[in-house]
Amino acid sequence: MAAKFKKGDRVKVIAGKDKGKQGDILTVVSGSRRVVVSGVNIARRHTRPSQTTPGGIVDKEMPLDVSNVAHIDPKDDKPTRVGFKTLDDGRKVRFAKRSGEVIDN
Repeated sequence: MAAKFKKGDRVKVIAGKDKGKQGDILTVVSGSRRVVVSGVNIARRHTRPSQTTPGGIVDKEMPLDVSNVAHIDPKDDKPTRVGFKTLDDGRKVRFAKRSGEVIDN
């Protein structure tokens, strides 16, 4: 099955405590249908010091379910659903169903 969300995509949170916030996808957790969005769903974690980090209380982005985020349409910056289509040169690309714009570069 093709991935509707990829690292670097611009998304908007449509449900939950951070509803309305926008951000870029940092990572996609493929096995559990979850994504980590920059600046969204922040949790405070108490970390132990190590050789690379001083430790202390660290703010960390936690994963969101993919059903709680929607792609941002590249044409008008509003939430949209994603579809797939095959171009004339045979490439399969993602497109915004709201405007028909291709999301993949």
